[in-house]
Amino acid sequence: MKAVAILGGVAALTLLGAGVAYANWDSAVPLVAMGINYVRYLSAPAGTLTTELASGPQGAMPVLSKAPKATLLAPDQTPGATADDWPSYNKTLTSNRFATLDQINTSNVRSLRVLCTYDTGQYTGFTSGLLEVDGALIAVTEYDIFSIDPSNCRQNWRTHEHYKPASPQGVNRGAAYMDGRLFRGTQDGRVLAYDFHTGQRLWATTIADPTKGESAPAAPIAWNGLVFIGNAGGDVKGVKGRMYALDAKTGKIVWEFYLVPKSPGDLERGPEAATPLDASTWQNAASAPITGGATWTSYTLDPTTGLLYVPGGNPAPDFATGPRKGPNLYSGSVVVLDARTGTYKGHVKIVPVDWHDWDVSSAPALIQAASGRKILSVAPKDGHLYGFDLATNALLYRSPVTRVENPDETFSSQKAVHFCPGSVGGAEWNGPAYDPQTNLIVTGEVDWCTTVKLETPAQIQKTKAGTPWSGENSLNPFDTWGKQDPFGHWGGWLYANDADTGAWKWRVRTNYPIQSGVTPTAGGVVFFGDMGGNFYAVDASNGQKLWGQKIGGAVGGGVITYAANGAQKVAVATGLTEILWPTQITTAKVSILGLDARSQ
Repeated sequence: MKAVAILGGVAALTLLGAGVAYANWDSAVPLVAMGINYVRYLSAPAGTLTTELASGPQGAMPVLSKAPKATLLAPDQTPGATADDWPSYNKTLTSNRFATLDQINTSNVRSLRVLCTYDTGQYTGFTSGLLEVDGALIAVTEYDIFSIDPSNCRQNWRTHEHYKPASPQGVNRGAAYMDGRLFRGTQDGRVLAYDFHTGQRLWATTIADPTKGESAPAAPIAWNGLVFIGNAGGDVKGVKGRMYALDAKTGKIVWEFYLVPKSPGDLERGPEAATPLDASTWQNAASAPITGGATWTSYTLDPTTGLLYVPGGNPAPDFATGPRKGPNLYSGSVVVLDARTGTYKGHVKIVPVDWHDWDVSSAPALIQAASGRKILSVAPKDGHLYGFDLATNALLYRSPVTRVENPDETFSSQKAVHFCPGSVGGAEWNGPAYDPQTNLIVTGEVDWCTTVKLETPAQIQKTKAGTPWSGENSLNPFDTWGKQDPFGHWGGWLYANDADTGAWKWRVRTNYPIQSGVTPTAGGVVFFGDMGGNFYAVDASNGQKLWGQKIGGAVGGGVITYAANGAQKVAVATGLTEILWPTQITTAKVSILGLDARSQ
């Protein structure tokens, strides 16, 4: 394409513009980054996948007969949706991601093929989760929301929004559906509602201030007449994470909950929900405003109890703890709220003291394991899978699921520290998936390390409000979140861990990071993609590769499966093109896959 050729031609010149880019972050950095990434990807290798089984009794897998239908912890309760639809970011509100479809199975998945592809025509950070409900497939880009036919990719409608984003990361995690309406957040801090059948905008509500670096890229969830979403931007000095419930019909803010301590003068956008949190858990100096705890992925809700589970992001400055003594509540935690009122019900602190930018980022999963125990499953950026007993909040296990190096090494302004997973490692915006047929929790992970050297305390203090506040000592704007290992010195892991014990049963190593959604099915297949644009199907019982090929650009968004016109389909979001990831420069697309007609 001409646009790609132009980007490649200017790559060498854009390398010289890093200093200028720092002063013009919103406009120059995306162009510079895309030029650099174009050059990086020219020699990118083909995708590879290797599988390893755990040795000894812990690696023994059950013998599966014909796949039974799954019993989930709580019903989805999405009006208008069926069991064969995918109506929410993680399919169910409880974020299990298990699909009860079995038409595509271990015997015939080798006949999988791409049936059609919808090209958005946009170069963007395409991380959208996908929805399929009521005969339509829904996806979101930074500026657009669109509906296509889930069988043939024909466009039903597409709505474009005009605004100035809060940051150059052109990302959006997706939409929510309820009662004939769609809901999405935007990079200028609004929540928008649309008519599901026409794409007509119904209302808009502001929950964040883009002039302060706040945005709303998370995928909302919807339940009981309410839409739940929070603001992002917790890496920007002065930005505080907050959670909101909005009336689905009108957009009116029903409640607001500060995920970190509220301070005098902080804006109130809606009725304040009850919380015990105060500034004593941070102990910041007057010159260091409480910053962090924002959310940027999605959320989980138990319809039976009415409890909302919110993953809390990192505190800031990301790499320096000096300005923020104390446990920094509720950053690095899963915060539990009454969904109807926003009232605080509890929290689980996952990352006790965070100086690695290890957000508790992705939505946790609520599962009922084979033992009958109800478990909160969490996969944050620190490279571990956590299991908590929902009845007692007791930690059941903390199992590494990617490379972990130097996690306890103190950062300083005197030396650089190399650590894994890096600040863009571990589990990012897609969390764990639970397969009740094998009792395995399956997670995709990024194996990529970072090196950080701190600024001096005086330099950290001088950072201006409304600008990135990591504490990293670098003039290169691309190293704001630390210097990542060279392109190619990365990879991905797909881990399958026993839900009751946390012991891994099998694991898959890929030569590209795994950030896509992970989807196990009743057909005994697990679907996922990697940042090289490779899409795979592996056996849920042992991780062995059943099918795989490159289908497009980086797979960093939704991987879903559903039934359309009596046939099981798989839909995949490809083409993530974004400043933090050295990926193929290509437009964002949605591909629909299915079986060859002779194999159905």
